[in-house]
Amino acid sequence: MSDAIDRCIDAYLDHVRVERGLADNSVQAYARDLAKFAAHLETSGIALLQAITTSAVASFLVRLGSDGIGPRSAARHLSSVRGFCRHLIQERVLTQDPCELIQRPKLGSRLPQVLTVEEVLRLLAAPDAGHPRGRRDRAMLQLMYAAGLRVSELCKLKLADVDRRRGVVAAFGKGSKRRLIPIGDVAVASLEIYLVDRAQHPRSAKSSVLFLSPSGKALTRQTFWKRVLFHARGAGIQKPTSPHKLRHSFATHLLEHGADLRSVQTMLGHADISTTEVYTHVVAEHVRRQYRRAHPRA
Repeated sequence: MSDAIDRCIDAYLDHVRVERGLADNSVQAYARDLAKFAAHLETSGIALLQAITTSAVASFLVRLGSDGIGPRSAARHLSSVRGFCRHLIQERVLTQDPCELIQRPKLGSRLPQVLTVEEVLRLLAAPDAGHPRGRRDRAMLQLMYAAGLRVSELCKLKLADVDRRRGVVAAFGKGSKRRLIPIGDVAVASLEIYLVDRAQHPRSAKSSVLFLSPSGKALTRQTFWKRVLFHARGAGIQKPTSPHKLRHSFATHLLEHGADLRSVQTMLGHADISTTEVYTHVVAEHVRRQYRRAHPRA
């Protein structure tokens, strides 16, 4: 990799981390995508940023396809490269955008996979309420479904982020943007039970994190993901289940029961309503299935 290109990528990653306030996970994704792009430039004999052309970007997408990268992932790679090139234009390293004429790879009509309401209720009831870890897991699952949180948002919650009296949780999403989300009485009740256990944890006084591991540290995303799989199996749920699927289910179930799209967008923390609109297609497909099942002339 060219030292000049390497330095500019590092500077861009610092820019999106500090100036734009992107989360570490997003910055790491940019870093991986741009490392692949830099490796492609090197194998193509391009050592100077000024030599990046539209053809170089297009051939990068072709290489991704030949490596088995799907359209959705390729589109993300292109977005990373496009942001990098626009930054180079702002810094006057480039005078023209090599991505300007590149079209985004066409994505399929894949819709978010969701759990039914009955499956969600079984999952929420699966943790063992007779054990402290089960009560913690139940509180986490209840809160995640009640507020539609991302798993990273859930694991980073502080004690002060939950107002149990008002029934509100403050989540910090992408770009460290804060949003307030209402939560129901059931989630609040589960939290109240868990907090009694938490107060008895030997290291609870030293941590402001809401959900603690047995060692007294914040629970990791990977650990919670494993706990969700464990409880999904215990609930007899056959379809693949993940924390993010619980977030998809939150949005879909709200829309199915009459919530307006703007409110769901606000609760999910989507900057663009088009991101939220995908759930309306899930609801429409659900309606079509019910029609075909129930209508005598379907």
